[in-house]
Amino acid sequence: MISKSRLLCTSAGFVVALTATPLLAQDVTLTIESWRNDDLTIWQQTLIPAFEAGHPGIKVNFAPTAPTEYNAALNAKLDAGSAGDLITCRPFDASLALFEAGYLAPLDDLEGISNFSDVAKSAWNTDDGSTPFCVPMASVIHGFIYNADAFAELGLEEPTTVEEFYAVLDAIKADGSYIPMAMGTVDQWEAATMGYQNIGPTYWKGEEGRLALIAGEQKLTDEGWVEPYRELARWADYLGEGFEAQTYPDSQNLFTLGRAAIFPAGSWEIALFEEQADFALGAFPPPVVAEGGTCYISDHNDIGIGMNAATEHPEEARTFLNWVASSEFASLYANALPGFFGLSSEPVEIDNALANEFVSWRNDCESTIRSTYAILSRGTPNLENETWNASANVINGTETPEDAAARLQEGLDSWYTPGM
Repeated sequence: MISKSRLLCTSAGFVVALTATPLLAQDVTLTIESWRNDDLTIWQQTLIPAFEAGHPGIKVNFAPTAPTEYNAALNAKLDAGSAGDLITCRPFDASLALFEAGYLAPLDDLEGISNFSDVAKSAWNTDDGSTPFCVPMASVIHGFIYNADAFAELGLEEPTTVEEFYAVLDAIKADGSYIPMAMGTVDQWEAATMGYQNIGPTYWKGEEGRLALIAGEQKLTDEGWVEPYRELARWADYLGEGFEAQTYPDSQNLFTLGRAAIFPAGSWEIALFEEQADFALGAFPPPVVAEGGTCYISDHNDIGIGMNAATEHPEEARTFLNWVASSEFASLYANALPGFFGLSSEPVEIDNALANEFVSWRNDCESTIRSTYAILSRGTPNLENETWNASANVINGTETPEDAAARLQEGLDSWYTPGM
C-alpha cells in the first residue's frame, strides 16, 4: 500500500514523490522612515553597504519623505500599520508623543544604548529619564560661517565679542562689496533657529536659563530672554535689501555665490557650502557679551532612530540599532555628513576641517539645546512656532522685543504650569 504522505496522485494519473527539501532562508528587509531626503545617496552608498557587509541576511531600505511632509505622513502610516521597521526620530517632544502613543518601542534594554550619556539620550527619553526610545545619531552646532576670502580682502578677523561682531558687520557694510549677513525672514524658522537660538544662550546662560524657564523660575520677559531679541532687531541693518521676502534657499544662494560675507548658520550647512562655494570658508561661535565672558553654543540633539513597535522583525531591527550605536556607524556618519556630530561617548575622528572647527567649540564653550524643544512646546500656542514668528517680526520691525517676549510668555502661561 502506498502512503499518501509520500505520493501525490494527479487527475492525469501521474504520481509525484514529495521530498523533504528544506526551504532556503529568506533575507529580511528592514525599511527606514526618515525626513532626511538630502542624504539618500549616503545611506545607499556608504551606510547601508557597511551594515549589510557585516550582517548577512539583513537588507536595509532607506525610504525618506520630504521634511515638510514627514510628520503627517509618518503618523498616517503608523495609524494604518504600514510604517517601516525603523523610524528616524526628531528630537524631544515630537518623538516622545509617538512613544507615548505606543508607536515606538522602549530601548532601555538595548545593549548599545549604554554608549550614550544622559545628555545625549535626553532628546529621546521619557521625562523621568528611565526609558530611552530612540538611539541618538547626531547633533548639530550653531554658529556663523563666513567667506574667509572676503575677510582677508577686507582685513577682517573673526569677532569674539559682541562689540567686535558689530564692528565687523559695520566694516563690511561700509565697504559695500558684500551684504554683511545672508538671512531672510519670510520662512520665519530661520530667524529663530539661526538667529534667536544661535545667540540667545549667551544671554540666558545656556542650560541654566533653559532649565529655570521650565521650572518657572524665569520668564520669557526677563532680561536674559528679551536681550537676544534686541540683538536681532539690530541685525536688520545688515541683511541687505528685501530680506523680508528672502527665503532660506535664497540666503544659501547669496552666500555660496559670494554676495554675502557671513551666514548665521548651523553646522548642517557645511557639506552644501563646501560643494557650492568657490571660496575658502571659516566659522566662529556666537560672540561673548564682553572680553573674558563665557561662551555658549547650541549643541542640539538633532536626529535619532527608533524601532516601530509593530515591526515584524524586532530582532533584526535591534541588530541594526545596536550597529547605529557603534563607533563604526558614528565614524561613517560623521565623515559622510560633516557637520552632524556623533553623540556616542566614544571619540570619533573627523576628517573635515570646518566640521572640526565647529566641534572644537565644545572644549571652550558651555553646551545647551534649543530652549523651546523640550516640554515647552507641547501645548497651544506652540512656543517653538511662536518663537519663529516673534523672531521674524522683531527683525522686520513689526513687533518690539519687549512686546514679542510678553506675547510668548502670555501664550506659555495659558497652558503651561511648571511642575505639572
